[in-house]
Amino acid sequence: MNKTDQSPPGFEEQLLTDLTAHVARRAEMASAARPVRRRTRFLHGWRLAGAFGLAVTLTAGALVVQTMGVGDHPPPTASASEILRMAADAARQQPELTARPDQYVFTEALATIRDRPDSGPYRTIRNQLWQSAGGVAYTQGRYRPETDPNGWGELRVLRTGDAADPEKELDAFQPPAYHGDLPTDPDELLRYLREHPVDLHLPEAADEEAVYGDESMAYTSARSMLEGYVPPRALAALFELLAREPGAVVISGDVVDAAGRHGVAIRMPGVIGGNEDFLFDRDTHVFLGTRGSVVRNGKESLHTAVALLRIAIVDRPGQLP
Repeated sequence: MNKTDQSPPGFEEQLLTDLTAHVARRAEMASAARPVRRRTRFLHGWRLAGAFGLAVTLTAGALVVQTMGVGDHPPPTASASEILRMAADAARQQPELTARPDQYVFTEALATIRDRPDSGPYRTIRNQLWQSAGGVAYTQGRYRPETDPNGWGELRVLRTGDAADPEKELDAFQPPAYHGDLPTDPDELLRYLREHPVDLHLPEAADEEAVYGDESMAYTSARSMLEGYVPPRALAALFELLAREPGAVVISGDVVDAAGRHGVAIRMPGVIGGNEDFLFDRDTHVFLGTRGSVVRNGKESLHTAVALLRIAIVDRPGQLP
């Protein structure tokens, strides 16, 4: 597996130190926290990382880096909540895809990345993933430099990494990438996400009850589902739910994604060691993808920008729609 995207020595360790300190503080205030329920792992497909050089973003609770990367232009007149609700309206208009458990969710994306978090040149790769719709097989994927149409790498099996141990690969099938059973009502979806939080693979010293019992954990789980396939009505409910998330803000300036599409960026709270923005088409408010940045020594720098190009249901890895 390609390891060219590894962070400088000490960077990930510092993130885990920050996380441990955060959950320790949360634990002091969590005497009334809910018991931890069974956790479901949601595959972070675009961040499956080593193979495609994409970054793994650690998320937990309400910790948020306050550094704002704003541009020279005024922000859109709509608030983050209003834009997310318009994204919900756009989601309802999308055609619905259906999948059997033995099929695969195919996604193709363009990713602009740099090999180290805050230094080095950027490069753009095109990647294709085949995620098991029913969670009965490993994800497979391939990539190529965007400048080389014939430069596809070998189709290979990808396994989920452990954020608490970057060198460890979890020897288990990934969870379903097709989220066909999600509630379509925002309140019911919120209850579901509280009962089925995404697995953060916390370090051993972390207080899991404090982290998973935090009210913002449901929003972290909701965001993780965007890396699989969510049917239109459930996707609309998910965006309506995210519209309620405290701390989401609109980033000023015109945003261009990795595919050159103009959009608006919503900065989501709850990211350790950096920032995560969701990008939506400026006119239609269709979800375009994400971008991530790191913050070191008070300085923010873009690390990855991922533009979702297409998504489909296919019968086997390597098959194109």
